[in-house]
Amino acid sequence: MTDEDKELEGFYKKVGKKLTDLRKAAGYTNQESFAHDAGIARGQYGRYENGSNITIGKLYKILKYHKISFEDFFNQGFK
Repeated sequence: MTDEDKELEGFYKKVGKKLTDLRKAAGYTNQESFAHDAGIARGQYGRYENGSNITIGKLYKILKYHKISFEDFFNQGFK
């Protein structure tokens, strides 16, 4: 694995952690309930929280559900 691959993997993990934090802050104790309410397949959403690659469109949909902008999402922990 190259350094770039490791860096990208770390980035996906950060995104997943932030998605987990957002879900929990919104009062969802499990991925299934959130995914259902947000209109996202539960299995796929679980993979996002675990650090899988996420499309910009899916991230937009999740952030829109949480009423948070891309700027706010990436403002902390990504600099």
